[in-house]
Amino acid sequence: MLAVPTAHPAQSLTLWQGSVALVVAYLAGVINALAAGGTLVTFPTLIWLGLDSISANATSTVALWPFNIGAGLGYWRETMAIERRMLFMIVPGALGGFTGALLLRLTSVATFDKLVPYLILFATLLFMANEPIQRLLTGLHPEAHHTAKWFAYALLFELFVGLYGGYFGAGIGIMMLAAFAILGMTDIHQMNALKNILGGSINGIAAIYFIWHRMVHWPYVAIMGIGSIAGGFSGAHLARRIGRPMVRRIVIAVGFAMALSLFLKR
Repeated sequence: MLAVPTAHPAQSLTLWQGSVALVVAYLAGVINALAAGGTLVTFPTLIWLGLDSISANATSTVALWPFNIGAGLGYWRETMAIERRMLFMIVPGALGGFTGALLLRLTSVATFDKLVPYLILFATLLFMANEPIQRLLTGLHPEAHHTAKWFAYALLFELFVGLYGGYFGAGIGIMMLAAFAILGMTDIHQMNALKNILGGSINGIAAIYFIWHRMVHWPYVAIMGIGSIAGGFSGAHLARRIGRPMVRRIVIAVGFAMALSLFLKR
């Protein structure tokens, strides 16, 4: 049965609603540039402002997509240093993003509400475990992540990440950072730069699907898009100053906070 979003609130926003949306989107852009998890603030805020969970998810995905532009500018140096083969991960990610968006449209709001906390918790635990997993795998075969077979596994995993991201955007950055670490990447800033590129392609495909099927609330998209670009650009510069260990702690804290907030909401 198709998930039909509930009626949206009036298309015009009050000054208060617009201000809240702008500030929240800016914070989400900063959080996403620092690590991942900006949807922690946008998704529940949109629900609080009156959207149902599926409309809030679709609107948040479209609204935060421009963040990748701001963060991409902020991480320009790191983007130029990324190994070129990593960009091939765009293809399976985009395919997964389209499939995930299709599945979201086929999911009822009640079912989606039940799944969300578990999806986020899974992504956070995966990120926490990535360093022990990386040490184990590289210890068994130190150069494994440079082989064609290893990269094929990475492409398959990115397909899964895209599926998850198209279905539910929150936590996608955490999953990608975990995958990059397991692949042997060690520079958190290059990882963030690659995350912005791949996340932009996944969310871009999903956003087109959501727009085509009229699943988004445009007044919030316009305001939050501006805020997310500004936050993404600011957050990229802040991430360099605070260093890798702090960024990792922020990722884990945001992930658990996101999961806990949604478990308590149930």
